[in-house]
Amino acid sequence: MRLINYILMTLSMTAAIIALAPCVNAQTPLPEGTFVSETALFEREYPRVDTANRVWFRLYAPKAQDVKVNCCGFTNMEREKTGWWYGHTEPLAPGFHFYHFVVDGITVNDTQSLTYCGSFGRSSAVEVPEGPEGDYYRPAEVSHGQIRSVVYHSKQENGYRRCHVYTPAEYETNHSKHYPVLYLQHGMCEDETGWPVQGKVNFILDNLIAAGQCKPMIVVMDNGNCGIPFKAPKGTDVNEARAKFGATFPPILLNEVIPMIDKEFRTLPDRRHRAMAGLSWGGHQTFETVMPNLDKFSYVGSFSGALFFTDEQLDKVYNGVFADAARFNSHILGFFLGIGSEENFGTRQLSESLTRRGIKHTFFLSEGTAHEWLTWRRCLREFLPMLFND
Repeated sequence: MRLINYILMTLSMTAAIIALAPCVNAQTPLPEGTFVSETALFEREYPRVDTANRVWFRLYAPKAQDVKVNCCGFTNMEREKTGWWYGHTEPLAPGFHFYHFVVDGITVNDTQSLTYCGSFGRSSAVEVPEGPEGDYYRPAEVSHGQIRSVVYHSKQENGYRRCHVYTPAEYETNHSKHYPVLYLQHGMCEDETGWPVQGKVNFILDNLIAAGQCKPMIVVMDNGNCGIPFKAPKGTDVNEARAKFGATFPPILLNEVIPMIDKEFRTLPDRRHRAMAGLSWGGHQTFETVMPNLDKFSYVGSFSGALFFTDEQLDKVYNGVFADAARFNSHILGFFLGIGSEENFGTRQLSESLTRRGIKHTFFLSEGTAHEWLTWRRCLREFLPMLFND
C-alpha cells in the first residue's frame, strides 16, 4: 500500500510539473534590450518594455487561431510551434497603460500581469517608465505614510462600504496634531483602489511632504458608485440619465463619509481645511459635491473632469455659483483645472470662460499625455502644493 501511494504521489507531482512547464520556461530567448515591467507578477518574464518604449507580450494559447493584444491600439501576435504567442507594440508614451488580449474574438486578461480596476472593468496593465521626471511618484528614502482600508456602514445604502485613507508619516508619532483632509475621487469604471494603486498617491504625497512642497494631510479615497460604463437606457433622455449616473455618491460623502472621517481621524473639521478633487467622472462628482456646498469646502480640483456645461450655461449651473465671481473667490481659496494635451475635453475652454468672468483658478496642461494615469498623477503633483496654505 505504501508503494502504491508513493507511485501515485510521484505521478501526481510529475503531472503537475508538466502542466506548469509552459508557465515557467520561456520557449524563445528574451528580446534584447528589454526589461520586465513592474506590473508583472512574481518572477514572470512578461510583459516587458524596451528602451524604445515598446511593450512586449506573450501568451500561451496552443489551440488559438488568432491572438491580438489591445494596448493603446491593437497589435497582431504571432504563434510559435510551442503554443506561445508573441508580439510588441509601437513605441508608447511613458505612463500606465491598460491592456488585454483578444483570443479568437474573446477578451481575456494576462495571467502574467497584475490586475487593476479600470479600462471598463478588471484589466491587465503595463508601466512604461519615465526618466528622472517621474521620480515624484516613485518610492524614495523618505518617511512613508500609511494607506488604511476603512470599512463603514452606510445608512443610505443599508450596507457596508470601504474607503482608503492616507495618513502622513508623522500622523503615527505626533498624536496631538490635527490635519486637513483632501477627498480624492477616481473615474468611471474604477473604484477606491485607483488612486492608491495605479495613481501612486502615497508616494506622491510622501515625496512632496518630505521635500516641504506640500502640507501633511489626510487623503480619503472612496468608491464613487460609477464603476460601470455609462450608458443611457434605451428611450431615455441622455442628459437625465447622465445626471443620475453616480449621483448617489455626493450625499454619501457629505452625510456619512465626512462625519465618519472627522470622528475616526484627527482632522481639522472645517471648510478651510477641507478639499475635494477627482479625475474624469470623479471631477464631475467633485463639482456636483463642492459647487452647491461652498460652505463645506475651500479647495477644489478637476483632473480631466467630465464637465458638460457650455460657456452659455456657465452663469446658470450650480445655482449660478460662477455668476458671482467675488463670492466664489472669497469661498474657494484654491481652484485647479488640469488636462492632458492629447485629450479632447473642454477644460481649456472652461478655463478661458472662467477667466473672462473673473473666477480665480489655476490651469495646468500635461504635455504629451491623454486621458490616462500619467496625466492625473501630474495633476495631483501640481494640485497638492496649492492646498491649506492660508
